[in-house]
Amino acid sequence: MATINSALNIISQALEADQSGLSIVANNVANANTPGYTEEQPNWVENSPVAINGVAYGAGVTQTGPTSIRDRVLEERLDQQQQLAAASNTRLTALNTMQALFTPDSGSSTASAGDIGADITNFFDSFSSLEANPTDNALRQQVLSSATTLAGDISNAAAGLNAQQAALDQEAAGTTSQINALTASLAQLNQEIQSNSPHADAGVLEDQRQQDLSQLSQIIGINQVTTENNGLSVTTTSGQLLVSEDSSFPLTDSLVGGVTHFFVGATDVTSQLESGGGQLGGYLTARDQDIPNALASLDQLAYSISTQINTQNNAGTDLDGDNGNAGDIFSQPAQVAGSAVAMSVVMTDPNHIAAAGLGQGTGDNSNATAMANLGSQAIVNGQTPSDFYSNFVSTLGSTVSNAQTENTAQNASVTQLQTQNDSLSAVNLNDEASSMTTIERSYQAASQVFTMINSVIASVLNLGEQATVS
Repeated sequence: MATINSALNIISQALEADQSGLSIVANNVANANTPGYTEEQPNWVENSPVAINGVAYGAGVTQTGPTSIRDRVLEERLDQQQQLAAASNTRLTALNTMQALFTPDSGSSTASAGDIGADITNFFDSFSSLEANPTDNALRQQVLSSATTLAGDISNAAAGLNAQQAALDQEAAGTTSQINALTASLAQLNQEIQSNSPHADAGVLEDQRQQDLSQLSQIIGINQVTTENNGLSVTTTSGQLLVSEDSSFPLTDSLVGGVTHFFVGATDVTSQLESGGGQLGGYLTARDQDIPNALASLDQLAYSISTQINTQNNAGTDLDGDNGNAGDIFSQPAQVAGSAVAMSVVMTDPNHIAAAGLGQGTGDNSNATAMANLGSQAIVNGQTPSDFYSNFVSTLGSTVSNAQTENTAQNASVTQLQTQNDSLSAVNLNDEASSMTTIERSYQAASQVFTMINSVIASVLNLGEQATVS
C-alpha cells in the first residue's frame, strides 16, 4: 500500500506541476504583445527519492516557478546601441533643420536665409555696373538694394540659427524630468527585486527594470553595473552616479550664461553628456557644436564684407564731394562674434556711395572698381566671399551626409540586436502551442495512471473476481 500511496503522490504532484506549466504558457500567450515582456518557461525540479525497504523510488517533479529567458549581455549591448542611434538621430534632425536655412526657397517656417551665394555675387556685380556710369542714381540705388538683400539674408540666417539653438536648449532641459523619473523608478525596482528575488530571476519586475533602462538609454548615455543580490547601478558614460541599488541621484539643470547646463550634485556634467549619447547628447552636440560653428562662419563672412566695404567706401569721394568720409554702407561691427545677426545697411542716401577715387571728380569710377574687386579678393579668412560661403555650405552638407550615414548604420545595428533579443526572449506563439500540447499530453498521461491504479485496487478488493470500475 505504501507503494500505491507513493504512486498516487507522484501522480498528484505531476498533475500539479503540469497545471502550473500550463498557467505559465497561458500567461506567455496573454502577454505576447506586451512591450518589454520576456518569455517565461517552467522550471522543473526533481523531488528527492523515497526509500522503501532499502529501495529508492522516484518522487516525481515539482514546478518551482517560471524562469524568464533573457540574455543580460545582449540587452545591455542593445541599450548601448540605442543610445548611440538616439544621439545621431536627434543631431541629424537638427542638422537638417540647419541646412534648410541655407537652401533657397526651402519653404522653412523659420527665418529664411534666401540665396546668400547669389546675394554676394549680385552685391559685388552692382559695383561693376556702377563703374560704367558712376553718377547714375538708379545704379547707386541698386548697390544699396543688393546690399540690403545680402545683409537681410545673412541676418535672417543667423536669427534662424539662434532660434534653433534656443529651441534645442529647451528640448534638452525638458529631458531632465524624464531622466529623473526613470532613475527613481529604477531605484524602486532595484529595492523590490533585491527583496523578492535576490538570487533568482525576478520575472516581471526585471522586465519593468529593463524597460526603464531601455527608455533611459535613449534619452541619456549610460553605463550599467550589476551589484549584489540582483541589484544594479547606473552611471552616465563618464561615470557620474545616477542610480545605486535603491537610491537615485537626480540630474539638475540651471542657466549658466543664458544656456542650460546640467549637474549631478554640484558637478557640471554638460560637456560629458554632450559626447555620452542619447537624445540629450544629440541636442547638446547640435546646440554647442554644430550651430556655433555655423554662426561663427556667418559672423566671419558678415564681419569681413562689412568692414572691407566700409573701409573702401571711406577711401573714396562721393557725389556730395566728401573725401575720405563718405560714411559706412553697412553697420560697422565692433567684433566678429554677433556680426551676422546685426548686419544691416545704414546708408540711406545713394549719393554717399564713394564711386570716385579720393580727391577725384564725381565722374571717376576708380573706387567703385576697387569695391567691385573686393568680391574676387581673399578678404574672408584667406578666401573670396563667394568661395568662403560655398565652402561653408559644402562643409555643412558633408556634415549632414556623414551624420546620415552614421545614423543609418546605427539604426541597422539596433534592428539586428533587437531581432536577436526577440528571437531569444520574445513570445513565439508557435513555440507556446507546442509547449501547451506537450504539457497537456503529460497531464493526460498522469490522469491515465490514476485510472490504472483505480482498476488495480478494485481488483484487489474483489479478491480477483471480475468487477466493473466506474
